[in-house]
Amino acid sequence: MSIKKKLGMGILSAALGISLIGGATFAYFSDTAVQTNTFASGTIDLDVDPEVQVAMTNLKPGDWMPRSFELQNNGSLDIKYVDLNTEYSVTDSDGNAVVPGLADEYAEQLIVEFLYNVSGDDDYEVLFEVSLYDLANLTPEDLATKIDIERVMTQPGVIWLPFIGWVGPPQYADIPEEVTGIAAGDTADFDVQFRFNDTGERQNNLQDLHLELTWTFEGFQTDGEER
Repeated sequence: MSIKKKLGMGILSAALGISLIGGATFAYFSDTAVQTNTFASGTIDLDVDPEVQVAMTNLKPGDWMPRSFELQNNGSLDIKYVDLNTEYSVTDSDGNAVVPGLADEYAEQLIVEFLYNVSGDDDYEVLFEVSLYDLANLTPEDLATKIDIERVMTQPGVIWLPFIGWVGPPQYADIPEEVTGIAAGDTADFDVQFRFNDTGERQNNLQDLHLELTWTFEGFQTDGEER
């Protein structure tokens, strides 16, 4: 081995020795803290029972059909309000779609009466009524003009209206928002009565028609809050 290589190795060994000595003599206290965070979103799970109502068949003007629904919040988050979307289609006895004008005329004569009953024992009271045509075609603002809010505000409890939300008399104004919707795991009753309007005139063109009604209930979360 040449003198240069020996000399180089000697310098490297000396430097390594100095490094080891320095590491051994430099000591300090230390500590660590580790934090992990989990972000889990909740769920909005709105169901309606029953999903399919008994078919209303062989109807004539003047007939009425009371029906009851139960809106269920099966999610983990409270629901602040529920929107109702209405769609329908009309066919003849052969299952063929009728012309739009006739479909709308039939929907205009099928009235939905929104019912209210505090005790559950007395007869239901009709809070307001609207045609299926109006429910499907008017804006929520226009529909709201058809409701006698003053009459609603005289009822003794908080009432759910399908395109306004939960409303009640002035003494209920201080109820927190979280209890005026549907709390997680809770339910809300929804009672209606369908009525084939009797105009007092011939309605022969509305015979032998079939209307398929689809109601879509959409629940929305409560406002965000500090957690």
